[in-house]
Amino acid sequence: MAVAKNRQNKRSNALVITEALLVSYVGYITSFILVQLDLIAEPGIENLTINIFLVTLAVLLCSLSVGLYEAKLRETFRGIIRRIFVSLGISYFIVEVLTGTLFSSLDMHSYYLPTAICLNIIALVFFRYFTNRLGLLGLGRVRLMVLGAGERASIIEKRMRRDVDRLGFELLGFVPVPGDNREDGIKNEKIIHVKVDENLRNFVVENDIEEIVIACDQRRGTLPIETLFDCRLRGIEVTDLLDFMERETGQIAVNLMYPSWVIYSNGFHSQNYLRDALDYSVNAVLALFVLIFAWPFMLITALIIYLDDGRRTGTSVFYKQERVGQNGRLFKIIKFRSMRPDAEKDGAKWASKNDDRVTRIGHFIRKYRIDELPQLINVFRGEMSFIGPRPERPEFVEQLVKEVPYYNQRHNVKPGLAGWAQLNYPYGASVEDSMEKLKFDLYYVKHQSLLLDILILIRTVEIVLFGKGR
Repeated sequence: MAVAKNRQNKRSNALVITEALLVSYVGYITSFILVQLDLIAEPGIENLTINIFLVTLAVLLCSLSVGLYEAKLRETFRGIIRRIFVSLGISYFIVEVLTGTLFSSLDMHSYYLPTAICLNIIALVFFRYFTNRLGLLGLGRVRLMVLGAGERASIIEKRMRRDVDRLGFELLGFVPVPGDNREDGIKNEKIIHVKVDENLRNFVVENDIEEIVIACDQRRGTLPIETLFDCRLRGIEVTDLLDFMERETGQIAVNLMYPSWVIYSNGFHSQNYLRDALDYSVNAVLALFVLIFAWPFMLITALIIYLDDGRRTGTSVFYKQERVGQNGRLFKIIKFRSMRPDAEKDGAKWASKNDDRVTRIGHFIRKYRIDELPQLINVFRGEMSFIGPRPERPEFVEQLVKEVPYYNQRHNVKPGLAGWAQLNYPYGASVEDSMEKLKFDLYYVKHQSLLLDILILIRTVEIVLFGKGR
C-alpha cells in the first residue's frame, strides 16, 4: 500500500503546485488586463507580488479545506464545480478581511480582487475539466477491479466498451464469485483468477487497487465480508455496481435496481413548497426572457405552417395533446404542428426517425426545436419546467408502467421542455427506447439541482444552434 500512497501523494502535490502556478498567472493577467483597460494604475512589482501571493494562498487553503486536493476525491464534475465556487467565494472574503485589517497599507485596487476571483473560477473549472477528462496529472484515473464476472457485471462490458467510456478509471479485470451466472457473464474482458479469501486481499494490496466494484449476481453467503472490511479500513473504496454506473455514465441502471438501494442512496429529494414556489418563479422569468427574443420566430413559424397546409385544410397551426405531468396529473401540451392533420387517424403511434407523417416545415422546426416554443405557455401555467423528463402520452404511459420497472418514478418532478435523457438518448420510438431514456430520467430525478439544470440548458442551446435535434 505504500506505493499506492506515494502515488496518491504525488498526484495531490502535482495538483497543488500546478493550480498554485495557474492562480498566480491569472493574478498577473488580471492586473495586466485592468491596466490595459485604464481601470487601475500600473502597480509596482512588490505590490503586485503581494497581491498575487495573498490571492494564491487564500485560494489554495480554501481549496484544501473543501477537499479539492483529496487524493481519493470521488466527486462528479458538477460536485467539483460546486466546491470551486465555495472555495473561491470564501477566498474572496478572506482576502477582503486581510486587506482591511492586517494588510491595510497594501494598495489593492477595488477592481482587482473580484476580477481575479471571477477569472480564477473560469480558469480552475476549465483546468479541472481537462485534467479529469484526459487523465492529466493522474487525476480521475482510478485503478479498480470488479468483484463478480456474471450477468450483473457484464453491464460494464456491454455499456462501457469504448476507451472514452473508461477515461475515469483503469479496469484491471473481473474476479469470479460463486453464484455468478457465467453463461450470460463476462465474455471478452480480463478474468482475474484469484480465490475470494486471503488471496484477494493480497492481490488488492500488490496491485495498488484503489476501488472495488461489487457486481456479483448473488451476495448472500458469497461476499468476502472480512476482506472487504479490511480493504475499506485501508482507504480502498468499495462501490456498488449501481453507484459505479451512475457515476461513470450519468444514468441509473433500471434493470439492476433493487428497493434497498433506492432507500439508502442519496438524492430523490422530497417536495418542498418553498422550493416549488421558487422553482416556478425562476421558470416563469426564464420563459418570459425567452419569449421576448423568440416571439418573432414563433410568429413566422405560425405563418409558414398556415400557408403550407393550414389554410388548405383549415387546421390550427398549434397542436394540443394530453400528456402526463407531475404526480400523474394530465395536462394539454401545446406545440407547433409538425405533422399532417390526419397523422393519427388510425390511433396513437410512436414517432419514428424518418416519419412520413411529418410535413416539410415540420422537419425543419423539429431539427431546431422551434416546435417546442409554444410550451412556454405550459411553463407559465405551472404545468411544465424548462428542465425535466419529457412528458409522455397517457396511452403510452399506461403501457410503459406495466412493461418498464420504476417508470412511474419519472413523474415525481415536473416534465420539461428539455431533459437529461434528450441530451444523452435523443431518439425514442419503442418500449426498449423508453427503458433507455428512463435510466437518464431517473438520474435527473435523483440529482435534480440548479447546476445540472444549467448544464442541460447550455447543451440544449448547442443542439438548437447547430440543428442537432431530431
